[in-house]
Amino acid sequence: MEIDFGGIGKEYAVDRAAALVRDITDTPVLINFGGDLFATAPPAGQPHWLVGVESIGGLQSAMIQLQRGALATSGDARRFLLKNGKRYPHVLNPRTGWPVLDAPRSVTVAANTCVEAGLLATLAMLHGREAEDFLAAQQVLHWIQR
Repeated sequence: MEIDFGGIGKEYAVDRAAALVRDITDTPVLINFGGDLFATAPPAGQPHWLVGVESIGGLQSAMIQLQRGALATSGDARRFLLKNGKRYPHVLNPRTGWPVLDAPRSVTVAANTCVEAGLLATLAMLHGREAEDFLAAQQVLHWIQR
């Protein structure tokens, strides 16, 4: 068993990079650290950045129009345990220590910061079947793949 702070660490790094970029230029920039994103403004001459969210299990990818702000995704596409033919996702229920088996395969959230987007995406995963209801209550844009 291990605890991986890579998600929130990377999301914090994206937010810090965005702050540094905004301090030195007004040029529109899209920062991408392994799929965690921040747009400082729409690209010059365009209304938005067009960002693709990788599809899972043959589903069609989502294409997101991002003007400014952050996107982060939580899911089990690459991080899981396969034991005796059963797939266990990497997101663990903190009450039981076991994987959340009824969680969506992928949750992407748009928010003002990458840390906020990442936290909401992971918390949605922890809500399992109720992920959609949780995100609707937070009033954030989101995309879920089951």
